[in-house]
Amino acid sequence: MIKAANNMAFNKTTLMLVVLCFILIHELEIYGRIQYMVAAQKIDCEGKCKYRCSKASRNKMCIRACNTCCDRCNCVPPGTSGNEDVCPCYANMTTHGGRHKCP
Repeated sequence: MIKAANNMAFNKTTLMLVVLCFILIHELEIYGRIQYMVAAQKIDCEGKCKYRCSKASRNKMCIRACNTCCDRCNCVPPGTSGNEDVCPCYANMTTHGGRHKCP
């Protein structure tokens, strides 16, 4: 009788572990799809940065910095200056000297 009870407890534990593993695998698969979808929705950095830097006095340098920031953040604030609160990653990126990197 004790053997049967131990065997039944073992079967329930095993079944629960199998179910939890399937749930974990399913969740990881869903997370992977979401990451792929987010990565697939890259913005047009070249176009956005061209407009962002259109009024900059050092246009080529501005575009180069903007493209670097856009590639890393996948975001460029609207307008030709300011509005950095729209893209926190863009706003918080700094150079080695601690200055704002993104125009």
